Amino acid sequence: MKKILLALAVAALITPAALLSGGQTRLLTPAQKLQYAEAIIENYYVDTVASDTLVSEAIRAMLHTLDPHSEYSTPEETKELTQPLEGHFSGIGVQFNILRDTVCVVQTTAAGPSEKVGILPGDRIIYVNDTIFTHPKMDNSEVRARLRGPKGSVVNIKVKRGTSPELIDFRIVRDDIPVYSVDAAYMVTPDVGYIRVIRFAEETPKEVEKAISGLKKKGMENLILDLEDNGGGFLGAAYGLASQFLKPGQMVVYTQGDKMPPQYLRVENRGLSGMLIGAPKAADIDRLVIMVNQYSASASEIVSGAIQDNDRGLIVGRRTFGKGLVQRPFPFPDGSMIRLTTSRYYTPSGRLIQKPYKRGESEAYRLDMLTRYTSGELFSADSIHFDESLKTKTLVNGRTVYGGGGIMPDVFVPVDTSLYSTYYRDLVARGTLNRTVTDYIDAHRADIRRQYADEDAYYAGFEVPRELIDSLVAGGERDSITYDEKGLETSRPMIEGIIRGLIARDIYTNGCYMRAVNRLNPVFRRALEVITNEEEYNKYLGVKP
Repeated sequence: MKKILLALAVAALITPAALLSGGQTRLLTPAQKLQYAEAIIENYYVDTVASDTLVSEAIRAMLHTLDPHSEYSTPEETKELTQPLEGHFSGIGVQFNILRDTVCVVQTTAAGPSEKVGILPGDRIIYVNDTIFTHPKMDNSEVRARLRGPKGSVVNIKVKRGTSPELIDFRIVRDDIPVYSVDAAYMVTPDVGYIRVIRFAEETPKEVEKAISGLKKKGMENLILDLEDNGGGFLGAAYGLASQFLKPGQMVVYTQGDKMPPQYLRVENRGLSGMLIGAPKAADIDRLVIMVNQYSASASEIVSGAIQDNDRGLIVGRRTFGKGLVQRPFPFPDGSMIRLTTSRYYTPSGRLIQKPYKRGESEAYRLDMLTRYTSGELFSADSIHFDESLKTKTLVNGRTVYGGGGIMPDVFVPVDTSLYSTYYRDLVARGTLNRTVTDYIDAHRADIRRQYADEDAYYAGFEVPRELIDSLVAGGERDSITYDEKGLETSRPMIEGIIRGLIARDIYTNGCYMRAVNRLNPVFRRALEVITNEEEYNKYLGVKP
């Protein structure tokens, strides 16, 4: 009956009589036009169409005409987007890899539900609630859907441990699991510390403050802050992190839009709807270097721009992504959400962070990284050409910096492809490297722990054995990867570095992985060179002798 009435209403609406008034055409508002279009499709289209799908796609299409970052998300997508930034979710507390067709535990969350019942790194999850949990099309979203759940709910799993044929039963009560932003923190030299931040979430400033405090107790005076591949997060978190390195009154960032009043965020400013209350105290750090690359975006660029413009430290790496649009969330009652661009980010010196785009033309924007590669920008700073009209000066030392698309580093580091080979690519892409290392750890975990009491002893003494490389080659052949002797020798330092990192992450702590692979990262190596050479550091910073 409802559909009949709606159909009659639509029919009436689209008749000339309904659209004419006094001989004149009755103009429809855009909102009315959209409603009419939906009603017509729902009632007259040749096949049955779900109205919620129509509305969702219509919203996506509208936002697509605006800018590259305004977007609509379904309730499920919204939950996936917000959980990592809220700083926690409810689950069993494991990091995992999918090897072959099986979920393999990489690490358990400290004091989390899985660690409490005795789950160990290397355990394979075979059953979840008496249902077989192995199949060749397993993906991360399926694993999360099965293992996460409401706090206090119970999940029963069976795991295979080592070479034992017997499965071990565990009853796990789900609990809140923290999502950490600091992925690694360690001392590189007696006075240089390293901290890697992988996202900007609610607790990021406090996590960094805690990491700095821990490293200072070990003698840190200078800090390398790694924001490579960090795609951003909360503005409040970026403010809180940058504030730890700046002086009271110095600006971190400001935002401006046609319909939004400007907001100027300075150190010790506790505005912005309370998001910035309780920012951590200032860090007592001498020299500061921030590592960035082409995938460092949004909040990473806010921090980098603030440090650069206030001449507080150096930026080392490659030009950042260039995402300087502020998205404000507009939630719907059903849990879906529009994230609409309402303003733009500007660095303290007035530089626009956002790279250029044309409304409704997303293809060129999406291909920007390919354009940077083909133009040579990733390999040579001379290939980067700035608009002279966008040139400005830093606020303390008066160094020249440019706006209009990301943060250009003070010290450029090109992409290094000297260790790359298609053989290495295939071993990683097909999961052969991960599977081989996991099998090796299963067989030698106890021996490694006995021989190397901690990660320092491990890195000082562990060498990748020949038998492990032989197993990797054999595993590649089983995965239809033809052995390439030249490719193996070319990529051997990279392969061995990853192997060392994977073993250390499993046996010691998650952050141990970066300690191994950083040795091969040219951005890290250059950052270390600059921060340990005070004269060079001051030269780049524009400090006069």
